[in-house]
Amino acid sequence: MLAEFGYGVLLVSFVVTVYSGIAAFYGVRSKSSALVESARRAQLLTFPLITISSITLIYLLVNNHFEVSFVYEVTSRSMPTYLKVTAWWGGQAGSLVFWSWLLAVFTSAVTLRKWDRDAEFLPWVIVISSITLTFFLGMIVVFENPFTRFWLSNGEVVPSMFRPSANATIFTPNDGQGLNPLLRHPGMIIHPPMLYLGFVAYVIPYAFAMAALITGRTDDRWTRITRRWSLWAWLFLSLGLVLGGRWAYDVLGWGGYWGWDPVEIAAFMPWLTGTALLHSVMIQEKRGMLKHWNMILVILTYSLVIFGTFLTRSGVLSSVHSFANSPIGPFFMGFVTLTLVSSVALLIWRWPELKGETEMKSMLSREALFLLNNLLFMSILVVCFWGVIYPLISELATGQKVTVGPPYYERATGPLFAGLLFLMAIAPLSAWGHSTVQTLGRAIWKSALAALVVTGVLFATYTQNIYAVVGFFLVALVLFATAHEFWRGARARQKAQGENIFAALGRLMGRNRRRYGGYIIHISMALMAIGILGIEIFQTETQGTVASGEKIAIGDYVVEYRELASWDSPGEGVNYTRAVVDIYENGIYLGQLYPRIDFYYDSQQNMTIPGQRSTFRDDLYILLVDWQPVSSIGATFKIYVNPLVNWMWIGSITFLFGLIYAAWPDRDPADAPARRKVTAGNRQTSAAD
Repeated sequence: MLAEFGYGVLLVSFVVTVYSGIAAFYGVRSKSSALVESARRAQLLTFPLITISSITLIYLLVNNHFEVSFVYEVTSRSMPTYLKVTAWWGGQAGSLVFWSWLLAVFTSAVTLRKWDRDAEFLPWVIVISSITLTFFLGMIVVFENPFTRFWLSNGEVVPSMFRPSANATIFTPNDGQGLNPLLRHPGMIIHPPMLYLGFVAYVIPYAFAMAALITGRTDDRWTRITRRWSLWAWLFLSLGLVLGGRWAYDVLGWGGYWGWDPVEIAAFMPWLTGTALLHSVMIQEKRGMLKHWNMILVILTYSLVIFGTFLTRSGVLSSVHSFANSPIGPFFMGFVTLTLVSSVALLIWRWPELKGETEMKSMLSREALFLLNNLLFMSILVVCFWGVIYPLISELATGQKVTVGPPYYERATGPLFAGLLFLMAIAPLSAWGHSTVQTLGRAIWKSALAALVVTGVLFATYTQNIYAVVGFFLVALVLFATAHEFWRGARARQKAQGENIFAALGRLMGRNRRRYGGYIIHISMALMAIGILGIEIFQTETQGTVASGEKIAIGDYVVEYRELASWDSPGEGVNYTRAVVDIYENGIYLGQLYPRIDFYYDSQQNMTIPGQRSTFRDDLYILLVDWQPVSSIGATFKIYVNPLVNWMWIGSITFLFGLIYAAWPDRDPADAPARRKVTAGNRQTSAAD
């Protein structure tokens, strides 16, 4: 009954969403405010409806209802409750429900805003968002129903939502298959939700952009309305990518955090266009330029979100992140094509009306450098997109799927990322409208000199690798130039207001959250670049099989194998095999590490957990590859030394702080007079008392 109830609510949600889109369309066409209001209320209703269905699914997951095929596929009795809840988005059907629920949350939230100034946008925002939600709910109710049950019919177990034959009875397996061990990690609690939040939130800027095109609003109102939507979407997507990297580093056991996997790239591509959009909308708001380009970026971002979802769920690409083969792949591709073609057609229709208000007059102005920044992001996107679709093209052309490996991406994108680092340093120093080589030179020379000194020291004491030297120079340039901007702004305010330097800096940042939050993000990117340079250029590895008491040397480290133990944990349904190794650096004993392999009985799969010793300088990363407990051969270990990798995680934390600071809402200036009146009234009352 619960499964039927959950599916029934999903079906009602689908009907309500379809009604919302149709009512909004006919409401605006017939100028019926009542129909538009009805559509708005219908869209608000989708949130509680999908919430009820989601709670039903979670109840089935947590309470081991293995007669439901989705519950059987992603949970088992040995899994802890928190993993059973996260299994909601750990499988194909459940993840689509989660996607739809988040979209219902966002569309409901956006329809609750005040629409006094933007009433003409409302019906079209409802139409666009309803089309997207209708598509996802349609895929669920028709193809990927999470409430499908097992039936025993004529001696065979048949998955079906409803009784397949008159004599069929519900079949309940004793236990489920359990979640993939790679997904049984605390990172699974927040990594996929962050990616989904980023993906889904980008639907809102797209809906407003399309509403602006349909209504002919060629000003920058849609960008101002969606500014924080875009920023928070970018925050969630960025955080999802970083958490995914940390999860891969801790669980996948290949000594790194980014493998240029097709599904990783599928999430990275909308991040690239979203980052470009955040920069270019500032040009539209400040200078009234790039209106066409911003529309292209928001269309691309939305299309890449749906395309990335297609790659993850179609099974067309091999990846540890992707779901199994599914019939929904062609429908996703059709939806991507339809929305892309219709969006571009709409843009072409309004193209003449989107003419910029000013022209670019200087190639070194801030808007010109921001545009160059955008072009570099788009170049990286082209490299990534070609690498992802090349296996599909090769299979269609030759019948063989030829994959593209990390060397292709690293060689093609390396110079482009270096260019982005350079622009991070100089673009904030340029002026809107006009800049010259002389003005930029005066602004950057001190930072460049400091960066050269630091690079010279590193060249003399750390590395002579030309790529590393160039990379460290660019990182140092970004850090010094950005720090100088903080210092210069704080000093100017200190002189003008007579404040101490710390108060001046705090008030300066508080009045310019977007600008200084962006500077903090630039600093975080530079810190992350240190980690990337370290692991990409200086990583070393070795592998060896040793008996107890024997040693493996790598760089300054010596790893001595002590012992190995294996035991079952019946309550968890896991067999643990753990090695104990002693660690020495330059002959000094540092302690022990415990690499292990966990074998999950329900899914019959292993998960490799590395032993790690982390410092600011490097990570010692040890994997237990194989073992022979009875033989004198001993155990096989794979060992990595990952220099500077922890700067990646330090930069990630800094990045999160900067993005939250930039996105944090400012006080509405319109409220200031009211606050002053209240304060004055309180003072008069106190004086009278």
